[in-house]
Amino acid sequence: MSCLEIAENFVQEVFPVDKVFHQNKDFIIGKCHLLQDLQIYSPENNPDTPFEFTPENQKRIEAIVNSYPGGHKSAAVMAVLDLAQRQHGWLPISAMNKVAEILEMPPMRVYEVATFYTMYNRKPVGKYHIQVCTTTPCMLRDSDSILEAIKKKLGIKVGETTPDKLFTLIEVECLGACVNAPMVQINDNYYEDLTPKDIEDIIDELKAGKVPKPGPRSGRFSCEPAGGLTSLTEPPKGPGFGVRADL
Repeated sequence: MSCLEIAENFVQEVFPVDKVFHQNKDFIIGKCHLLQDLQIYSPENNPDTPFEFTPENQKRIEAIVNSYPGGHKSAAVMAVLDLAQRQHGWLPISAMNKVAEILEMPPMRVYEVATFYTMYNRKPVGKYHIQVCTTTPCMLRDSDSILEAIKKKLGIKVGETTPDKLFTLIEVECLGACVNAPMVQINDNYYEDLTPKDIEDIIDELKAGKVPKPGPRSGRFSCEPAGGLTSLTEPPKGPGFGVRADL
């Protein structure tokens, strides 16, 4: 099917009036290229690939949808896409189509969400998805050394997956933990205040089937100064402190 044919199908689905296609041709062709970016026609990712939610996840979807006002099922799209990804490991086009069917949305609207947010994986990833932040704060804290340590340890480049399908490595933009730079996200966990040795140890633990403790690796509890607190060093005074005795 050509790009234009895909675009025409999109128009027939979303815009019932034919003349709209001619008025919005460039817009529609752009949507067509978005579809191509979804890799619809790869052997492992096409509309005919079977996808069904498990009975347990179907119940979860019902609960998610019921948390929104009636007539607003589409508001659940991000949560249901996340559920599909957690079930399948990544988001094939057939999973997106199933989400569209359940939420009674045009498939294109689901594709737009899935391609906009980087947490949705539109290609298969390893069991452990290593996302290295290389934005300015992490870069200034030598995130390049963390990235190089991972590449050397796993023998892969950015964007690749290890042959055993255990690890996928990517670079990402800011993950919102700048005060604990450099840091990486592995699946749902943040690992912060890293050195090259730290990330090597984390990978070794994952290979051994363990779950490394998330959070700072420097000994910090959270994001307090590395040399220790310089304020708020006294124990809390407790309820009633500073309150007038006659109140």
